[in-house]
Amino acid sequence: MTIPSAGDLEGRTMKWWWVAGAAMVSALLWRFGFGLTPTPGLALLAPLPVLLVAPRVSGRVTFGIGLGSWLAGALISFWSYLVVTLEQPVPTAAALIGVSALVYGGAVTLWRTLLLRGRVGLAVLALPAVWVAFEFLLALTELFGAWWSIAYTQAAVLPLIQTAALTGPWGLSFLILLVPAAIAVLSAPAVTRPQRVRIGASAAAVLVAVAAFGFWQLALPRPENSVRVGLLAVAQPPEYVPVDSAAGRDMIQRVVTEVERLADRGAQVVVLPEKAWRAEESTLPVLAAPLTEVATRRNIDIVAGLISTRDGRSVNAAIAYPSGVEYAKHYLIAGLEDELRPGSAWQQVPGRPWALAVCFDLDRPALVRENARRGATMMLVPALDFTVDAWLHSRMAILRGVESGVAVARAPQLGEHVASDARGRIHATARTDVSVTRSALATLPLTESRTVYARFGNWFGWLCVALGAIVLLVVAVGGKRRS
Repeated sequence: MTIPSAGDLEGRTMKWWWVAGAAMVSALLWRFGFGLTPTPGLALLAPLPVLLVAPRVSGRVTFGIGLGSWLAGALISFWSYLVVTLEQPVPTAAALIGVSALVYGGAVTLWRTLLLRGRVGLAVLALPAVWVAFEFLLALTELFGAWWSIAYTQAAVLPLIQTAALTGPWGLSFLILLVPAAIAVLSAPAVTRPQRVRIGASAAAVLVAVAAFGFWQLALPRPENSVRVGLLAVAQPPEYVPVDSAAGRDMIQRVVTEVERLADRGAQVVVLPEKAWRAEESTLPVLAAPLTEVATRRNIDIVAGLISTRDGRSVNAAIAYPSGVEYAKHYLIAGLEDELRPGSAWQQVPGRPWALAVCFDLDRPALVRENARRGATMMLVPALDFTVDAWLHSRMAILRGVESGVAVARAPQLGEHVASDARGRIHATARTDVSVTRSALATLPLTESRTVYARFGNWFGWLCVALGAIVLLVVAVGGKRRS
């Protein structure tokens, strides 16, 4: 038996220190790059430390540090939010984060396996394709919609998010992981110079094309058609207020006063928050009469959010005045909205290409895409957030607008008013809270052209599913293309 020298032991210790350090750095990058308020760019760097050490350690170690780095970052960022704020069952939150970590660890390991087998081109595609396939298939379950996507981490980078007009959020997630996968391949020890040239040139071409498309989209002339949108949240009690109570009537009067002020400044439509009131069929006129009166007199539309109950059936409604048309929220939050019934009908403001939706609905790309297909040029969205998710949830809504080429006017309580155009530019914003009255006013340009994503849907998501299946098949078959 050969006793290792002190130098050998020191080398091995240093090796494992490097591995542990890579996992810790990656976890920190995921913590601050993928969360409720992510820093743009960090998600592109987060996989890199693990990928750089992966070819130099075993497959088991690669899987472990990949899984661990994602798990640590996601737990710190989202566990309390999911379990405490959203009141999701512990098994649901654990499954979401745990399965994500398993998929991510597996995708990193697939990247390593293909790299060591000499299939460097497929290795670069493997990590983003497998992850995006998971994101996409998870979104199809409709439990969380497209909420659990790393695409939103770059919501502040306008040229980059224009890609969503072609691919939906899936193309953004793919690009975020493609960059570190390519960099790590270029740095791997066994990659030949010709391979580096091909991979580097291909990756550079993709990034140049993405940047060119993004800047071209942003440079297009703004549409002449526009609408003046007001977003309004008045101070109110923490609980949903019965419209016929003293507090409910007071809120209504203050809403009318604020609507008058916004109309004086040119507002053509005003959006109020989700669930601001509760109303039975018999008490709804207490709200409808004053809102109809001011809307008719000032020649504007008002969209109010409330819990509306008829015949014992309660829905999370958005009602447009003066017409009185009602939209019932399609997608309800499990646990928090179990007492409500989901709606299924589509609704626009009569005579206007402005579609109604409510908060969590905009976590579903398909819902906005269908409204765009029906001719909508703007989404009017009462919402209710949880303060800590003000940035993230509002940016999800903005990305929906970019995907389908529609403007978004979203008015939450406990969140952030956002009025954005079809390119994701924010024209007005304001933080809201139940203790204060806050409004925002913006002129939003409206485009009538549909995006590639609005026309062809999830073609890129299905492409990643197919590519992920090919990756798994190649690895399962085994064998080296070169030694």
